[in-house]
Amino acid sequence: MIRHTSDLFRAYVKESPNMTPDLVGAFDNIDDPDRKLYFAAANIRQDVEIKQRIMQKRTLKTQNLELATILNEEIDLLKIEDEIDSKINDSIQKTQKKYYIQEQIRALQDELGDEEDSTSELQEIRTAIEKAKMPKAVLKKAMEEFNKLKKTPAMSPDYSVNRTYLELLTDLPWYKRTTDDLDIEHVKQILDEDHWDLEKPKERILEFIAVLNMAGILKRQILCLSGPPGVGKTSLAKSVARALGRKFIRFSLGGVRDEAEIRGHRKTYVGAMPGKIIQSMKKAETVNPVILLDEIDKMSMDFRGDPSSALLEVLDPEQNANFNDHYVEVDYDLSSVMFITTANAVHEIPLPLQDRMEIIELGSYLDPDKLQIAKRHIIPKLKTEFGLDEYDISFSDEAIMKLIREYTRESGVRHLERALASVLRKLIKEIVKDYDKNRRKKATSAKRKALKDNTYFKRSMKDKKIVVDVSKVLELLKNPRFPDKEDETEDKVGVVTGLAWTRVGGEILPVEVTFMPGAEKLTLTGQLGDVMKESAQAALSFVRSNCKILGVPEDFRKKKEIHIHAPEGAIPKDGPSAGITMTIAIVSAATNRPVRGDIAMTGEITLRGNVLPIGGLTEKLLAAKRHGMKTVLIPFENKRDLGEIKEEIKKGLEIIPIKHATDALELVFRDKKKTNKKKTDK
Repeated sequence: MIRHTSDLFRAYVKESPNMTPDLVGAFDNIDDPDRKLYFAAANIRQDVEIKQRIMQKRTLKTQNLELATILNEEIDLLKIEDEIDSKINDSIQKTQKKYYIQEQIRALQDELGDEEDSTSELQEIRTAIEKAKMPKAVLKKAMEEFNKLKKTPAMSPDYSVNRTYLELLTDLPWYKRTTDDLDIEHVKQILDEDHWDLEKPKERILEFIAVLNMAGILKRQILCLSGPPGVGKTSLAKSVARALGRKFIRFSLGGVRDEAEIRGHRKTYVGAMPGKIIQSMKKAETVNPVILLDEIDKMSMDFRGDPSSALLEVLDPEQNANFNDHYVEVDYDLSSVMFITTANAVHEIPLPLQDRMEIIELGSYLDPDKLQIAKRHIIPKLKTEFGLDEYDISFSDEAIMKLIREYTRESGVRHLERALASVLRKLIKEIVKDYDKNRRKKATSAKRKALKDNTYFKRSMKDKKIVVDVSKVLELLKNPRFPDKEDETEDKVGVVTGLAWTRVGGEILPVEVTFMPGAEKLTLTGQLGDVMKESAQAALSFVRSNCKILGVPEDFRKKKEIHIHAPEGAIPKDGPSAGITMTIAIVSAATNRPVRGDIAMTGEITLRGNVLPIGGLTEKLLAAKRHGMKTVLIPFENKRDLGEIKEEIKKGLEIIPIKHATDALELVFRDKKKTNKKKTDK
């Protein structure tokens, strides 16, 4: 046992890197077995608790046995550590060897010269830089980055960052441009093919083309197409690009709240990338595309910055010739780009951004306009989409008007397109079911084979003529969503039709007022916003302070609660144009006089009864016309806006400007009750 432990101790000293060989000589010179045991145990690099196990044994034999156990464990651990160190050293040596060889190759390349660079990847990047025809300042920056790239090891993270940056610089268009088609007649023809009506926007675009013919290049042209959804803002921008023969790029700004989305990230950040503007230019591959910034009114801001402020440089003609993206780090010329923006609500665009754009309003479509759009554009497009080009399927004008008036009350034509698509889908389903029922049983085996690739069905349908009329629409779509209501234009006490402007166009805003026994208080319901609540308070104050003039009993509010309600309470409502509506409704309820059901009105009111001007007059008149109104009361100061409104919109409407709330009294009540003509101070 002593001999065995002696061999183990010698092996332990040999394997341990922290012990000298002299220990073996001193160990061998000891003859006493006890001293030999204690010498070996004392020189083991282990905790006292482990060594104490030897002292706890009673005999020399068992003590040597415990020592042998400890030495075996230590030797095994030392062997494992030696293997790990050996592997690490091998790996380090390989890396150092590879780095040393790469440095030798780089040194040889420097001796041979840059033109004889043998690395194919670097040579490709160098060739791409030369072909890109960059401006001098950009070329200087590119060569600096290229020289850094050559000196950077391929395994370094900086290598891929620099390579990606250089690839972007070479992919960006610096000189390539498309030739504009400046034939005004050609542009007019394409715009008329793609869009019905929209005369004002088309005229403005033709003016732009005319000036391009004279000047060759034109700056200061940032157009903003404003209007309700579905009136053709995005498709009009596509038509402009098609007419000019330019590349068209679109990206939406809806929900963008990070400034880096516009200006890009610093390329030192992990995962950095350029902004949407530079990405769009890379995608366009030309310096003069048409870029559509869609939904510019739906941007927001948070702790990451204000993207609308970043857009100021992009859309400012005085600055965008030197647009600086954080990732690119060099100036990029955007002056040849034709920027077009779209918005639903112009007032939600920040004023500095509005100042840099020319606002072109696209109003709601009249029903006759929607009819023509459906016949000329929507139905042919849907027939192509559903594979019905070869079949004689048509819609009667009455059926389309039925869809417009009773299934899709909207400013644009998106819901109309969905309704027409629904009719066609249901029609196809009926045709196929009828064919399966009547033809499949009689078909021969050859016909059954042809049936698999649809040829037999197509042949059987070619000679059929299908006309979708009003009865067919009712059969396929069932009950209308907006049926004509006879009581909408009935005279009622305390019910007045107001007009409101929303993101999706003009809408009627009925206001109901009722008096009931209770505490003298005002109750407002119908999800009214703060502005409308203030209008209600102002209207009530005006009526209370001018009872004699309005013909209202002075005690009309005594022991009564006044309840003002705007129907469709699930829909939030706000705006500054319901004051006159609420005033007339309160007067009607207080005097128990019915208000004409075919009259609508709009305008804010002051405590003196003056009617203030409003916006969105065109949309509101269209809403009144859609709902069968005959007379519309508008603020007197909006009279000047009537000259810009189409005659088709005004036709059939009696539009009466009023200055004061008392001017409306003789118009809204059918019973001509005498009222005091003396008015409050204005």
